[in-house]
Amino acid sequence: MSSTSLLEEQPNQVSETTARYETLTQPEPITSDSLQLLQNTLAEHFGFDEFMPGQLKAISALISGESAAAVFPTGGGKSLCYQLPALLLPGVTLVVSPLIALMKDQIDALTAKGIDAARLDSTLSDEEYRDVISRLRSGTLRILYVAPERFNNERFRGLIESCRISLFAVDEAHCISEWGHAFRPDYLKLAKFAQRCNAERVLALTATATPTVLEDICREFEIKPDCAVRTGFYRPNLHLGATPVRNCDRDELLISRLKDEQRPPGATIVYVTLQKTAEQVAKKIEAAGIAARPYHAGLKKEVRAENQDWFLQGNDAVIVATIAFGMGVDKPNIRYVYHYNLPKSLENYAQEIGRAGRDGQPSRCESLVCTDDLRVLENFVYGDTPERTAVERLIVDLFGRDESFAISHFQLSGQYNIRPLVLRTLLTYLELDGYIEGGTPRFDEFRFKPLVTSSEILGNFKGERREFVAGILKQSKKAKVWFSIDVDSAAKSLNCDRSRVVKALDYLSDRGWLDLQTAKVMHCYRRVKAPDDLMELAGMLYERCEHRQDMELDRLQQQMDWFAQDGCQTNALALHFGDEREENCGHCQWCESQQPVDLPSAMDVAIDESQWQEAIDFRAANATALKSPQEFARFLCGIRSPHITRNKLATQPLFGTFTEVPFEQIVDRAAN
Repeated sequence: MSSTSLLEEQPNQVSETTARYETLTQPEPITSDSLQLLQNTLAEHFGFDEFMPGQLKAISALISGESAAAVFPTGGGKSLCYQLPALLLPGVTLVVSPLIALMKDQIDALTAKGIDAARLDSTLSDEEYRDVISRLRSGTLRILYVAPERFNNERFRGLIESCRISLFAVDEAHCISEWGHAFRPDYLKLAKFAQRCNAERVLALTATATPTVLEDICREFEIKPDCAVRTGFYRPNLHLGATPVRNCDRDELLISRLKDEQRPPGATIVYVTLQKTAEQVAKKIEAAGIAARPYHAGLKKEVRAENQDWFLQGNDAVIVATIAFGMGVDKPNIRYVYHYNLPKSLENYAQEIGRAGRDGQPSRCESLVCTDDLRVLENFVYGDTPERTAVERLIVDLFGRDESFAISHFQLSGQYNIRPLVLRTLLTYLELDGYIEGGTPRFDEFRFKPLVTSSEILGNFKGERREFVAGILKQSKKAKVWFSIDVDSAAKSLNCDRSRVVKALDYLSDRGWLDLQTAKVMHCYRRVKAPDDLMELAGMLYERCEHRQDMELDRLQQQMDWFAQDGCQTNALALHFGDEREENCGHCQWCESQQPVDLPSAMDVAIDESQWQEAIDFRAANATALKSPQEFARFLCGIRSPHITRNKLATQPLFGTFTEVPFEQIVDRAAN
């Protein structure tokens, strides 16, 4: 019997509406009848009379059977490019997005239009999860949203491979590119996942792809150049401004902007770099008599949700936020975006100002440019780079294992003090260079709580399938309420593949017969080849980390150069994203003043000797955790690392004492 024989054969149902559009799925040029159908669908389901720029070209490519890329500015209508085809294509549209807030907002909007859409994420209850799976398997679900990390779930991968995926849409697709500003290793593997689940077409979406990044996207997803649609980056309603300011004067300047009587009222986002800054600035604004709230990842979930809802419902609210806020937040009437701290790159800046004026009305985006901030951002870049010895020890560990091995990213991150994202990037480099091959991630812990008796479960099966299920239940060990099962041991005992046991447990959970929980994800790899020299390979990986460090530092300098641009700033920003404009915009800071912004040099911050001695004494008392000069510098610059978190050093008063002192200066002094 096959490994899926426990599961009932899934019907390949197509809704009556979808069946009418089967003829659109053939890879051929779109006809006038098909175009009329698109226009009718746009009006009937979305209430629009015409498409926004670029939408029709991208949608037409998909309907004709081609994969496509859409590079539209924030508010340019990217979501419609998969939502409309989802109504016209058989099977399900799978949308990969890192933004849970976006998923929730879009699902609510689609449901209100009578479109069956859902998401799979960790916030769902067991009942909600089973309902989504049921709709997916029955063929009624039109759009399913998931995060890229969902593909690390072997239960999900097994499920999705059994479904018809007519469209595989990837939001924030710039994350696939190593040369992008927000590279995420999980994204780099999405092209393989799309192939593995036999996706019939792919749509890559982003607002911030440079020409180089777009080339990466098209290559990875096999998108033809003429199916890559880029609309103009220019937005005529945004006024871009930059005002130099010293740190000591910044709060006063911001509050004067917010209290300016000539300033038309409107919702405002104030972007800051650090969580503590968000709290401090929000309090100062409130003390000045202006309603303001903070938003950052360190707040309790319910507080974040409350503050976000407060902002979304207010017409004159001020939210002081880290970049954790804004992505996926659909508030069209944001009139002001202030950068209290420097953006990390032109790509970040473009995303953040893109949240203003999505209703097309005039909006102001002003950066309070304090060159002292540059050092803080540079320190964070340096703090991300692992130590060479850590990379060397990691490589020795990986290539000292068996040919096939399973590892915990979380455990390795803590063991070698390499930040989780950097660790996953190093492993991705090894995969791309052909040293290792990633397999299906698995969970080391499975446990379940029966919701019906064993007899009731077994009563649903006959013959070999009944014996198989009975064997699984016998392999389980009971605690007080929950049963645990070693899936590998159970598979060996039952003489079957591990995947069959996992699918069986998943099936029993979907039927509501047991409550299934998983934990401790283990990432499986197979060694394809061994390096000639381990230290040479480690050195090469470390150099790539340093190269990424240099790229991030270059991005910071690009941002500073743009502020001081001697020419139309709007055109310079558009050109960065491949959009050449001939006429000056007439409404950026340079166009209004006809002169570049004069940026003062950053002030040198001397190390306070009494604080340094206090820090040295603290280091001696925590010699194991702060042994290396780099780790000591991270601690003093306020940069979290696995070791700092594990040893709870971020709660110490000295953490972040020297945030404005150059990272390398602290490293050099700590090494002597």
